[in-house]
Amino acid sequence: MINIHQLKAGDTVITSYGGVERPGKILEVDHFSKKILVATDNDNELWYDLDNLYAVKLTPETLLQLQFHVDEATSGNGKGTLYVRGPFSVRWYPDGHEPLMVLHYRDEFRELKHNITLNELQNHYHGMTNFHLE
Repeated sequence: MINIHQLKAGDTVITSYGGVERPGKILEVDHFSKKILVATDNDNELWYDLDNLYAVKLTPETLLQLQFHVDEATSGNGKGTLYVRGPFSVRWYPDGHEPLMVLHYRDEFRELKHNITLNELQNHYHGMTNFHLE
């Protein structure tokens, strides 16, 4: 289950309704009633309980879908894989390495010791760049 405090408008999640799962973007978070308004790919806007929302696992393929590209010159040889999108980069190390990921934007960097989800990456990206990652 997703923590409501990790969800922000613009984040990508998986919705589940009637056994059907669909990706969607969060439009609004109602902390009082603990409901989330999500627009799915077929332009349906529905309110969901937290029990019906799931995080998208962050994978290298997800980064590539988000317009990141691999910087071959600075990847490998124990340095992990560097994914770059403009001035923002994600260095992803193999499991067991500490830190597991390093997020870097201009003079700011964040070391992460565990796997994160897509919405968590979107929140880090927004916090570091003031732009939303789509």
